Amino acid sequence: MTLPIHPPIAPMLSKGVASIPEPDSVPGGLHFEPKWDGFRCILFKDGDQVELSGRSESITRYFPEVVDAARKLLPDRIVFDGELVIAGDDHLDFDALQQRIHPADSRVQMLAKQTPASYVAFDCLAHDDESLLTHAFRDRRKVLEDALSSVPPPFYATPVTTDRATASQWFSVFEGAGLDGLVAKPLADPYQPGKRALFKIKHERTADCVLAGYRIHKSGNSVGSLLLGLFDADGVLHHVGVASSFTAARRRELIDELAPLVTDLSEHPWNPGTADSAHARRPGSLNRWNAGKNMEFVALRPEWVVEVAYDQLQGDRFRHTARFRRWRTDRKPSSCTYDQLDRPVAYDLADVLRPHTAG
Repeated sequence: MTLPIHPPIAPMLSKGVASIPEPDSVPGGLHFEPKWDGFRCILFKDGDQVELSGRSESITRYFPEVVDAARKLLPDRIVFDGELVIAGDDHLDFDALQQRIHPADSRVQMLAKQTPASYVAFDCLAHDDESLLTHAFRDRRKVLEDALSSVPPPFYATPVTTDRATASQWFSVFEGAGLDGLVAKPLADPYQPGKRALFKIKHERTADCVLAGYRIHKSGNSVGSLLLGLFDADGVLHHVGVASSFTAARRRELIDELAPLVTDLSEHPWNPGTADSAHARRPGSLNRWNAGKNMEFVALRPEWVVEVAYDQLQGDRFRHTARFRRWRTDRKPSSCTYDQLDRPVAYDLADVLRPHTAG
């Protein structure tokens, strides 16, 4: 490639804030856009050469349909920062996106036809022979809009607004299409690879879950993560996610605190041999991202309840790692059901992707 910038480039990152900031809270103002729930991807195109650069490695071979479409539809020499996503019926399908990372080329080609991906661009880093890294974001956005103005799907420019009220509405309703919150970007800033110079605002909710096990920390002598469960309407306990982010000292303390609950898996609801377990989501399967990672767990009698904070549901489980809040000694495990979860109102993804202009 003879582009003015070359892979790999570390993407510009964001740091979490508690609420949507005021547009004039930073010099030059802010612009708001949806936070997409997909694979971060910097797309390089130089003629027929296309590279899809993920956060840590090339992901070009996993998305041949995007590569082919980029060759046909995008400007000859361009570098975008954006997100690879897969649309379900009317919402993002992250599970389907995860399935696309597979070592067998035959499966990659099959899934490219069955669950084709789209690319949502939210920044432009180079155009023709000019690097835009030092340009203000407002100028990079203008180049992005011009470059994609007549480009059809599967390429999109992310919706944008400078109006906080509009951003607040998006934050509320776009979640129903599977989006993950908002990103606020300083309009006057250059692109800063690897720097947390953007602001992300994510949903946070709480749930009371059954503590049903834990995984050992990589250090080997402390708790790595707590395994969380919820009961369905038939009384089957499902694994819904994990909670972690403890200090090293607290991880060691938890080993002793949880010792009285340790039980043999044969006496546990997630024992593969039980009738209920055949219908339950269980932990312990192989990690598709790290085949060498130990996914075994220490089974605990499901007698304690823990309150956790979570941001988003993906089907019947938490999309991301939950955050420990407190023990709920006042709650019975049987009361920890799916009914308590706050599910967003459905919203059509096609409406998120329709043209939006800043303002």
